[in-house]
Order: sequence, then C-alpha cells, then structure tokens
Amino acid sequence: MREAYDVAAVRAAERALMELVPDGALMGRAAAGLASVCASLLGQHPGYVYGTRVVVLAGSGDNGGDALYAGALLARRGASVTAITPGSGAHPGGTTALRAAGGRTPGQAIQGSAIDRADLIIDGLLGIGGRGGLREPFAGLAQRAEQARQAGATVVAVDLPSGIDADTGAVDGPAVRADVTVTFGAIKPGLLIDPGAGHAGAVELVDIGLEPYLKDGPAAASPQRHDISELLPRPGPESDKYRRGVLGLLAGSDRFTGAALLSTGGAVHGGAGMVRVVTAHAAAALVRQVWPETVLTVHPDDPYWDLIGSVGRVQAWVAGPGMGTGPDAVARLTAILGTDLPVLVDADGLTILSQVKELLPRAAPTLITPHAGELSRLLDTDPSSVEAQRLEHAQRAADQLGVTVLLKGSTTVIASPAESQPVLVNPTGTPWLATAGSGDVLSGLAGALLAQGLEPAQAGLAAAYLHGLAGRLAAAPDPDSGEAPIGASDLVRALPAAFRSL
Repeated sequence: MREAYDVAAVRAAERALMELVPDGALMGRAAAGLASVCASLLGQHPGYVYGTRVVVLAGSGDNGGDALYAGALLARRGASVTAITPGSGAHPGGTTALRAAGGRTPGQAIQGSAIDRADLIIDGLLGIGGRGGLREPFAGLAQRAEQARQAGATVVAVDLPSGIDADTGAVDGPAVRADVTVTFGAIKPGLLIDPGAGHAGAVELVDIGLEPYLKDGPAAASPQRHDISELLPRPGPESDKYRRGVLGLLAGSDRFTGAALLSTGGAVHGGAGMVRVVTAHAAAALVRQVWPETVLTVHPDDPYWDLIGSVGRVQAWVAGPGMGTGPDAVARLTAILGTDLPVLVDADGLTILSQVKELLPRAAPTLITPHAGELSRLLDTDPSSVEAQRLEHAQRAADQLGVTVLLKGSTTVIASPAESQPVLVNPTGTPWLATAGSGDVLSGLAGALLAQGLEPAQAGLAAAYLHGLAGRLAAAPDPDSGEAPIGASDLVRALPAAFRSL
C-alpha cells in the first residue's frame, strides 16, 4: 500500500525528528532529493543538466527554502537558475546558497520572460499548510507556469502543487498543475485524490527519515498490484460452487435489460461459484441466452412476493442496477436489506435509499457504490461539493449511514464507518470508463467478491482496481497503438485478462 498521512501527523513527525538532527538537516535532505529528481528530468534534454534553464518559484516558507537549495544544487551542475520570490520574503539561507552557486534573483521586469523560456519550473510557492486557491501574485505565476508547461516546460511541485489542500485534494481556486510532484517523508492524501491528484502528476516520494515518527495511522492508502493479488480468493482442491460463494443479484427490468446483463457479466467473471439472478421477464430471457450458467428467478410485479423464500440460498446480495424504483422494487430491496447477509446497493437501489432513509443503517455488512450525484442525494448536498471534496463526503456518508461507501468517479475512494481505518483510494482506471453500464459491471464484480467472503472495503477496493485495470486493457490492448473508446461490454470481456495480470 502507498500510505498517505495528513498534515497534522506529518508535522508531529517532523517536530520529533528535528529534535534529534542538526538544524537544517531535513531541508538539506529534501533539497537533495528534489534536485536529484529534477536532474533526472532535465536529463531528457540534450546536454543533460548543463546549460538548461531552471526557474524556481519560491514562497517565504520551508517549501520555498527546499526549492531554493535544490536550485543551488542544480546551478552547481551547470544549470542556469533564476529564482522568483514573490510575497513577504524568500528563505534567507536558500537565497544565499542559490546566489553563491551562480543563480539569479532578477527584478520583476524579466521574471515572466524567464518562466516563458524555462526548461523546468520548480513550484515552491506554498507548503502543505496552505488552504484555498492561490491569490496574487502567486495566482499569476501559476498561470504563467501553466502556459510554459503547455509550451513544453516541465513543472515540478515541491511536496504538493501550490493551491492544493494536502489533506483532501480540494482545489478551491487557482492552483499549480505539475508534471511531477516530489513529496517528502510521507505521501499526503491530497496527492492521491482528485482534483488534487490531477494537478500532482507523477508522485515521487523522498525519504527524509520521518517513517519511525509517524505515530498515527495513515489517513488514506492506495493499493499496489501485489496488495490486490493477496486479497483475491482462489479456489482450492476442496472447492465447489457453494464454497466459492453464491451471489444473489437483483438487477434489470423489462425496460433496463442491459443492467442485468452487465452486472451478471461482472459477477460471473468475479469468481463467484454461482450467480442467482432475480429479474423481470424480458431481462431474464436475455440473461439466459448470454449467461446460461446463471440460475434465474423471474419476479412478479407484486410487492408482497416472498423474494428471500423463492430464490434459494445465497451468501451475499447485489441490489439495484436497473431494477426500478416503484413500490414493488422498494419491497424487494427492503426484503434483501432485512437479511443478515452482506449486501451491495447501487443505482436504483441508491435512489430508493435516498427516499426511504430508514432502511439504513443495518447490522450486517453493507457496501454502497454511488457516483457523486447519488451520494449528494443521500447526504442532501450538492453534487459539485461532493466532486470537490471526495474524501470528506465519502467519510461523512460512511459515518452517517453506517455503511462502507465506494464513491465512484475520477478517483474512486472507499470509506468505512470505523474511524480507525484509512480511506482507500483506487489507482487504476481510464476516462473511457465514463460510459453507460460501467457501474453495473463494477456492482456485479464487487458482489461476487463479497459472496466469496471479502469484507465490504476489501471487496470494493479489489473490484475497483480490477475494473479500472480492465478498462485500461480494453481501451489499449496494445499500448503502442494508443487508446480507443470502449463500452461496458468490453469491460466484461477484459476482466479475465485483468485477473490474470495479477
């Protein structure tokens, strides 16, 4: 796992370590790591570091000092380094070191042209304590740096891009957009979660010795390939279809037949030993043709029908994709939530929950998989607010509703009601996943993992990772040929390859 720590934990660790090391030692370590990454990026230019043009944007805090000292190290290797130091005053030690190494701190008249000509720009305007968007003159410098980046310059952020909230990834106004962020001691949650993650680019972690002093647990964690591989259930010699997990899937209707097909495909390829599909007549006919290995139950349009007694034994339920929101659908969802089995609720099921909120919380494990609009209805808030502060709203929903929340979107985050657990952040995916039916595939896949015994957060994380990986594989089966548009059916077909890759 790539673990991310909030600002308070990082500050406490820094204070503990600074009591044991000489003054300036941590800044020296950070600057050396930053300069090393910058040198490797400049190595892509002809002539390596010597003769390249570097601009340092340095605020008055420690991030500005890190940037200035790194600029001094690059200047000693032959780079032409120009420092722009707006605000109340630059770090005195860093400024002295830069000038001694041959770097320049020119007047305002030529600062803009220096940015325009730069090969590499180092953003040290604000540190991890910054809140809200950038104000002038920082906002203007960020805009000029973005123009230079669009023209071919590389932008490197110090610790995190200026204007990003380190704890949440919120971007409340102008902010720097970096190609690479060099962060020190520990990754910050805002570097993993959009919109901040979209401004961070590639994240490089420089070890400055903080790890032994990070006493509190991480605020967020993002899995690596081996983490997901270890989570996935695998059949053994004694396995049979019941031991591998039986999933009940309430999905589809006469109008939304595709939801039943896609969620069933995700479930079948998710490893469940048996999938029992409960759906309407028209959807059942199609599922029978495409997925003959499933066991089908056609539900009557009767709110008093005994769903649980009619379907047979299952070990987990998925309820919601395309099932409708009428009184009979409400009754079926109520019956499923009334069991003591793990349940995943998605799509139409979430619409019902937003209207009949007394259905939650429940004692048994529960996973909901909303997008921002669906979560906003559950929380009675605005979708744009959810998008802007994904971590905060996912955690609030988990605590308020008493369920595990998988918030879908550009960054999928998974929050559990237990405060001791970090928010989980999925690193895989592609914008091509923003297509109709993609969430139905995810629901079936996560439900299959629930039926095989994974806890809701684990099932959601593994499913989101595999779903994102399948999206990448479907969009670009040959990485050399670029990506192509995909549909949700392509995701289903790509899931076996995603599993094999782990």
